[in-house]
Amino acid sequence: MISARFTKFLLLTLALSTVLACGLFSPNSSPQPAETLNALYTSAAQTLDALSTQVAFTETPLPTATNTLSFGASTSTPFSTVTTVPPIATLTRCDAAAFVSDVTYADGAVVGRGSNFTKIWRLKNVGACAWTTSYALVYVSGEKFGASNSVSLPGNVAPGQTVDIALNLVAPTQNGRYRGYWILRNASGVLFGIGSAADSSFYVDVSINGYTLGVYDFVVNYCDAAWKSETKNLNCPGSQGDDRGFARALSSPKMEDGVARGDALLTYPNKSGTGSITGKYPNFTIKKGDRFQALIGCQYQATDCNVIFRLQYQIGNGDVKTLGQWQEVREGQYNSVSVDLSALAGEKVKFILTVLANGTSHDDFALWVAPRITRQSADPATATFTMTPTVTLTPTITSTPTITSTPTVTATSTTTSTPTTTPTSTETPTATP
Repeated sequence: MISARFTKFLLLTLALSTVLACGLFSPNSSPQPAETLNALYTSAAQTLDALSTQVAFTETPLPTATNTLSFGASTSTPFSTVTTVPPIATLTRCDAAAFVSDVTYADGAVVGRGSNFTKIWRLKNVGACAWTTSYALVYVSGEKFGASNSVSLPGNVAPGQTVDIALNLVAPTQNGRYRGYWILRNASGVLFGIGSAADSSFYVDVSINGYTLGVYDFVVNYCDAAWKSETKNLNCPGSQGDDRGFARALSSPKMEDGVARGDALLTYPNKSGTGSITGKYPNFTIKKGDRFQALIGCQYQATDCNVIFRLQYQIGNGDVKTLGQWQEVREGQYNSVSVDLSALAGEKVKFILTVLANGTSHDDFALWVAPRITRQSADPATATFTMTPTVTLTPTITSTPTITSTPTVTATSTTTSTPTTTPTSTETPTATP
């Protein structure tokens, strides 16, 4: 319906239009803006007032229109109001895995330093494609534990089946918590793993803890080695000061800085500008993680010492090969040597300690301090018990009697058989007449 306010506005508009139509076009008037506007407002107000008193309006509600939509019977087309949508099929990946369990070495399991161990995962094939031996376990990141970059699966694994995947590893040589990540790879080289998106890796997680053991001592066993100089074979132990060269074990000698750091092997090459001394040790079987360790330098107060230390080895009757060499002169310092022997694991190795004169050999007293082969172990070193008892089998009372079979009185008489007076039988003859 039309409101009263709208009606008044409509009347005011009509009145103003009438006044404007009559006044603006009068031929005798001169337009004055302000006066004209005031006159217009006044006239419009009077007209509105007059109209409002003459006409009475009654608000009448307007009828409500009802729209009716009809279709002819001949033009209507029937149609289905419900459409059946088929269910969406679940997407199954070709290659996907699910973690089942850690068969060996659950997270945080303790492993000895440098020890060998085998990690085994149990995985399930939850994809649509069978795994074959062309599939592989592949290293991703983290601690590698000395393993290969990839390892083929042990056999075929159909969808829905589980498989145990084993990986041979070697523990680090330092204590700590270590983790390495691995994933699977299909025959086409595409990586896949576990999880909802089949792209997550799985891992080996272990705690390394253990001890460093000395498994071979080159000082204790130095006379098991065959020693020779540049010119001749040498006896063991050698003679101190022998110009032909010698090797001797010393108890805590001072190194060139005046400090003793343990038992040592003193090696002196024959006295020559090209002098040398070499000791070849018997076979020793090396394991993964073994190391050769020693401190090397000149003996204290060997003022003219200038030598080359050399560590070599031989397998069987093969060529002699060098693991490392170091020059030492007397300058108040020494070298700490640590050589990884893992490349020789499983081999029976003859180690060779060599010292070469680097110029004149006047003062070439070369020390190998605490030369040894070390090995990492999960267990501490055990005490070594000798077969010598604390009480010997020799009795305190011997079988020899304290009284001997020799009499204290001898068979010799103290009285001799010689008489003190000796008679004579001589007569004096008498003459006859």
